Amino acid sequence: MSPNSPALHYQAYQTLADLTTPARTVARALAPWLHHSLFWYPHSRLLRKAAAACEVIALSGLTHHRPPFGIDAVDTDQGRCRVVEEAVFATPFCTLQRFRREPAIEGQPKVLLVAPVSGHFATLLRGTVQTLLQDHDVYVTDWHNVRDIPLSEGAFDLDTFIEHIIRFVDWLGPHTHLVAVCQPTVPTLAAVAVMAEEGHPHQPRSMTLMAGPIDCRINPTEVNNMATSKPIEWFERNLIGVVPLRYKGAFRRVYPGFLQISAFMSMNLDRHKESFHRMYGHFVEGDTLKAHGIKEFYDEYLAMMDLPAEFYLQTVRSVFQEYLLPQGKMTYRGRPVRPELIRRTALFTVEGERDDICSIGQTLAAHDLCSKLAPYRKQHHLQAGVGHYGVFNGKRWDRQIYPRIRDFIHAFDE
Repeated sequence: MSPNSPALHYQAYQTLADLTTPARTVARALAPWLHHSLFWYPHSRLLRKAAAACEVIALSGLTHHRPPFGIDAVDTDQGRCRVVEEAVFATPFCTLQRFRREPAIEGQPKVLLVAPVSGHFATLLRGTVQTLLQDHDVYVTDWHNVRDIPLSEGAFDLDTFIEHIIRFVDWLGPHTHLVAVCQPTVPTLAAVAVMAEEGHPHQPRSMTLMAGPIDCRINPTEVNNMATSKPIEWFERNLIGVVPLRYKGAFRRVYPGFLQISAFMSMNLDRHKESFHRMYGHFVEGDTLKAHGIKEFYDEYLAMMDLPAEFYLQTVRSVFQEYLLPQGKMTYRGRPVRPELIRRTALFTVEGERDDICSIGQTLAAHDLCSKLAPYRKQHHLQAGVGHYGVFNGKRWDRQIYPRIRDFIHAFDE
């Protein structure tokens, strides 16, 4: 095995993580105690600096476990409602989580929110879920970290993703609406096409595709250019590792989470350094509200899961390099995926004006692919002034994008 092998990189990362874990654990335990001590010595700058340093050290590593969604209540037209999260269906690779409002409101549209398998956990869509809960019965695909899934459960590739969407929609039954964010827009469109071709009785009433790479030939971004700058063999040779023996998924080939976060952070390294510096400064100055805002962001951002190698490589090749779906060459279980057969599932697409990951036009391309879908069943919304994450999170999502999606879903719920 080459000394530059990603498999050895994973082992080296795990060793480093094991060696630094005690320091982070101690810092995590000390921080609350030091903050509490400030009650007695409020003017002690030394205590503030020590507490701030502990907060930075505690945050300076990855976690490979899903953070909690933490959605306990939601504000609705009927007032504030309690929210209960419950697992209602599961496979080895994913749990279907339902967010149930109490008291329940009968007759609300069922929405299946399809989260990406792209490194971060489904909790990255926490804000999306919270907003959808105002007017819908919400279910989320909570994908599992494959390093915790034994090899005996088989591989997870693009076909498996599509199959999961079909299985979940079938389990939810009629009157289901799909909302897919970013990467899963491609398998979601494919799943609906497969169900249409089969005449499936539970074809979704609508699908909303948000900021997704349906056709990456349109207005290519830096992400698209990066994917096409190397042959697929380069990605396999340089980015694919093997899960260490200590985990249930030992020997499974993966795109490790630590490599993913390294790539993410290197794109804006100075900004991340500045964020940690500002967090330290806010804690020292006693501005805990701002400090905790940054800390909460990185608690989520630094929670990473490994990606199945077969899924990652197939996605890079078929979506970002060969554009199989828009060219009519994508297959599912060996047969063509034919979006032109979709006639019953209404289509809504959303894009952000400043999206530097999935640029303007890439998601809109779904309308041309669904060529036999009646015009009144298709709508598009381009949101001014938002980047990629602003499409499904933040004030403009809450106030401008969501109302359009809500009205579209309700219009086709009958």
